[in-house]
Amino acid sequence: MRRSIVGALAILGTLSCSNEPAGVGALPPPSNLFYELQPSGDLDPAGLLLLWDEIVDPNLMVYRVYSRPDAGAAFGLRGETTSSTFHDSGIPDLEYFVAGVDLAGLEGAPSAVLVVDERLRLGAPAWISGTSLNQGVYLAWDDSPFVTEPAGFRQYRVYSAAAYLGTTSYECDGTWGLEGTTLAPEYLVGALPNGIPRCFGVSAESVEGWESLWSPIWGDTPRPDARNELLSALDVDPLASGFRFWIDSNGDGVAVESELGLVLPGSQTNLDFRVTRDASGLWIEAIRSNTYFRDYTGGPIDDLTSIDIAPHLGYARVPLPAQVGHGYVFEMDEGEGFFRYGAIRVTHVGSEVLIFDWSYQTNPANPELSVGAGVFTAGGQGVIVKRP
Repeated sequence: MRRSIVGALAILGTLSCSNEPAGVGALPPPSNLFYELQPSGDLDPAGLLLLWDEIVDPNLMVYRVYSRPDAGAAFGLRGETTSSTFHDSGIPDLEYFVAGVDLAGLEGAPSAVLVVDERLRLGAPAWISGTSLNQGVYLAWDDSPFVTEPAGFRQYRVYSAAAYLGTTSYECDGTWGLEGTTLAPEYLVGALPNGIPRCFGVSAESVEGWESLWSPIWGDTPRPDARNELLSALDVDPLASGFRFWIDSNGDGVAVESELGLVLPGSQTNLDFRVTRDASGLWIEAIRSNTYFRDYTGGPIDDLTSIDIAPHLGYARVPLPAQVGHGYVFEMDEGEGFFRYGAIRVTHVGSEVLIFDWSYQTNPANPELSVGAGVFTAGGQGVIVKRP
């Protein structure tokens, strides 16, 4: 699809042009000249590709491409090509036209002037959010660039960079790379290591290749999770009634898969929690002296991913009834000088067994359990993503 601003195309008449050939040939003007930009991740494109309809004439030898940087300058020869395309590397000029040259070296009629019009650039997505997943991040953002200009919209471009979690914010290292492109206002970034923060940004690309300003930057950290974990009540199966989010078996401080989500005997004292029961039903009981927990909202939640940021306050060691649909957030002190966080959502409560989904943030002191930045951290600080 091609768009143009009114008045952007004009037939060459007496335009000033350097490198003019001696004599005028009989070749017709190239028609349907248009361009495609090469997005670079910045407002300035990496290059431009000109395309036009081929002149079908046996006397055609080459095409000459002319351009000028602004409307007040003279046109200069940009290059020659034997194909009906031309690549101009770097920041493009403002205006271009093309003419065919015959075998005698005479230049034919010029094409219309093509204006590389920056006014066709789309607006930036106004917001972006993310959901932390196991080895991935699900991103969603404002779709207004498409909604406001559907005929001019080509796609979204998703970028990411390495990051670290500072005291109050994600810090991005500035080395950005393209994750991918999508037509939808959402994108799943997969194959990411758990516990390693990243920054994300999105731009909107027009059909010409103009790239918008970026959305706000979003910081997020993938974390392990699992679905449909089963624990029995302590008096039903003592060997499978306890749970520990992470045990650092080799003492290296790095959480690996074999150390996460461990079902253990309920009699052990190193558990984060265990399941017990009485006449009223099943209960969740914190075991380790440095483990505290709370009901996330006091009511049912839609999914494990609804548990976004570990709350700042409200943790205790009082046993809580296991209720279907409820989420429970755990705050654990591993003696490192900061807390670690885990969460569960109960999906089934029977007379003897409890089934739940769980997540755990392996990044130390990071309260992110699902959705990442732009909200309050466990320390009560506002998370602001800083881009270099």
